[in-house]
Amino acid sequence: MGGVTSSMAAKLAFFPPNPPSYKLITDDAAGLLLLEHFSHRENVDVLRLPTRRGTEIVAVYVRYPMATSTLLYSHGNAADIGQMYELFIELSIHLRVNLMGYDYSGYGQSSGKPSEHNTYADIEAAYKCLEESYGAKQENIILYGQSVGSGPTVDLAARLPRLRAVVLHSPILSGLRVMYPVKRSYWFDIYKNIDKIPLVKCPTLVIHVSIIVLYLYLNNTEHENAFEKLVVNEMFLRKRRVVEMKSDVVLSNNQNKTGTADEVVDCSHGKQLWELCQEKYEPLWLKGGSHCNLEMYPEYLRHLKKFISTVEKSANRRNAGRRSVDGFEQARRSSDCSEGPRKSTDRREKPRKSTERPERLRFHEFKFTHTDKAEKLKVSFEHMERSRRSVEYCDKSRKNMDLQLEKARKSVDWVDRIR
Repeated sequence: MGGVTSSMAAKLAFFPPNPPSYKLITDDAAGLLLLEHFSHRENVDVLRLPTRRGTEIVAVYVRYPMATSTLLYSHGNAADIGQMYELFIELSIHLRVNLMGYDYSGYGQSSGKPSEHNTYADIEAAYKCLEESYGAKQENIILYGQSVGSGPTVDLAARLPRLRAVVLHSPILSGLRVMYPVKRSYWFDIYKNIDKIPLVKCPTLVIHVSIIVLYLYLNNTEHENAFEKLVVNEMFLRKRRVVEMKSDVVLSNNQNKTGTADEVVDCSHGKQLWELCQEKYEPLWLKGGSHCNLEMYPEYLRHLKKFISTVEKSANRRNAGRRSVDGFEQARRSSDCSEGPRKSTDRREKPRKSTERPERLRFHEFKFTHTDKAEKLKVSFEHMERSRRSVEYCDKSRKNMDLQLEKARKSVDWVDRIR
């Protein structure tokens, strides 16, 4: 039953671009993997990564010179890295970070089919590549999740306690809550971010819009088709409701209007997730931004740069404090090794302290010392006297014994004379 439900959820939740926006080609001269229609860049690697669920995903890695942070970007629905490629380059330059973006299983040229658990395996494969192939440490990695990408992002962040930071861009509370305002999590729901976000221990930035009023360009069919694709792919709604929404807008205003707002994921999702964060950072509620074009707003880039700069400085302070503690500990250990000689020095210094006392004290101390010596001499004299008396007693006993023997001998002589 669980597999059937998961398959149904996948059909409603995932809309990979069809056909994919890019193809993979191999440069015969250099043996490098490239994205078709994109010129090769020396600082960009195109990779194929195996996952623990048997699929193979495509990823791009963008280097930035002297970067101290690495951004792992999980893109939104109805997109692939071919569509995100130029954005990845720009974000790396403006934010001064290394950046890795990847396609979920079944997206772009990645193998397999899209599913909740496949996306968990996909982000794990990308994270493993950052650690093993590029030497990134957990403390230097920032996870970035947009829309559906907030699902694998929060899931991985909840299991990594030393991450540098997390960015949630138009996140969802859960898959089911996008369609229905349910009050509890059900077993068949997917991407239960609402239950996992309290487990994330690093600084978290939430970016979302603050209004949900829909404006559209309605002057040609191209814009209408673009809107229809956006809503169907991102909101998991039937085409019938999309047509109804478009009709309502046309009836309410026949004039062209500019500007958009997030009608795909309600702003309450972002606000509730932010309230549940352990380590909150000032959120960004953009006015008039749509679900997919927030990165086009200057406020977005400024706020994101400020956030990354803040977490980098905080990490540097922690590292400096850790180094100073380690230095203190090392100094303490070295002083512990020389504790023996220091104690002997202390023993020699004890008499020196007595010389610094006042004259009166020294006189009393002198008198007291001589009194002690007299007492000791008195005890010794008494001991000698007892010993002498003991010897005299022994001599007296010996003389008495001799006298008795002499008397006995004389008595024997007297008896002999009588006979």
